[in-house]
Amino acid sequence: MTDFQRSPCRFFDDASVLVTGGSGSFGKAFVKTLLLKSRVRRLVVFSRDELKQSDMQHELAPLDAEGRLRYFIGDVRDEGRLVMAFRDIDYVVHAAALKQVPAAEYNPFECIRTNVIGAENVVQASLRTGVKRVIALSTDKAANPINLYGASKLASDKIFVAANHLSGRDGTSFAVVRYGNVVGSRGSVVPFFRQLVEQGAEYLPITDPRMTRFWITLDKGIDFVCSCMDMMFGGEIFVPKIPSMKLIDLATALAPHLEQRVVGIRPGEKLHEVMITEDDARSTLDWGDRYVIEPSILLSDGGDRPQRGLSVPDGFRYASDTNDLWLSGEQLLAQVRGPAV
Repeated sequence: MTDFQRSPCRFFDDASVLVTGGSGSFGKAFVKTLLLKSRVRRLVVFSRDELKQSDMQHELAPLDAEGRLRYFIGDVRDEGRLVMAFRDIDYVVHAAALKQVPAAEYNPFECIRTNVIGAENVVQASLRTGVKRVIALSTDKAANPINLYGASKLASDKIFVAANHLSGRDGTSFAVVRYGNVVGSRGSVVPFFRQLVEQGAEYLPITDPRMTRFWITLDKGIDFVCSCMDMMFGGEIFVPKIPSMKLIDLATALAPHLEQRVVGIRPGEKLHEVMITEDDARSTLDWGDRYVIEPSILLSDGGDRPQRGLSVPDGFRYASDTNDLWLSGEQLLAQVRGPAV
């Protein structure tokens, strides 16, 4: 059984952990998983939404009889607040970001402040407070980006990879996890399609019948992040091997009785997503259940880096349209744990 297939949450036993964007879809599920599957000593939710934090506190109270949860109102744009929150923290999962492609295109200054300046602030705060390890969540849109959201996350990835040169041999280690669409998360196409069906829509809008996307469940995403935190050395971009699916298959599974109308690709949207480009392939290793993009500039003590995995072939490209793993609409709906409409 591979590390990705088992639950690695026990890595956080007796540790103090903080998650930025902790009241979002990933953060909330991550916190709940650690409460259930680890003996984490302290777990800090850092986010700027007081209502979500309040709702989360009431929902998770039955799982927190030992009082391990803490809630910090704060914004990753505020380095001083991050420094306060990071005191006595061992591990940080950086999940805070502006993620909506159209919103980022319309509000570019805000996107940069959160996704790029926020990443720098997380790095600075981690170095100042002696955090041991940081994992930053990325996206498939960061590879060969064509929209501002993807470009901002590429910049964030570069910041976290390069941060390892600032921390020294025994300082904070930084790494990145990059994966595709999370099934059922806020803003994904699954709840959007379901909402249209529930509202009595006469058709489902399809941007392009050829469009494909990578998909991962929230549970597998959490396990993957935890296992990467366990095995990271510093500077890696971890990419899970996950299935692709055609969006037209999802629409058919959700509402086979509804017409599908092609409405065209939106500005900043790709026909297919890429997680590893041909240029990244030169630094990419195959670890069996995941790919690892090694840093192009190794640390001064890079000789201590564990030698693991095999180099991918020349010209390798990990894209949603040429993926070896495929998911049918019915299989995806089963993962959501909800019946087809």
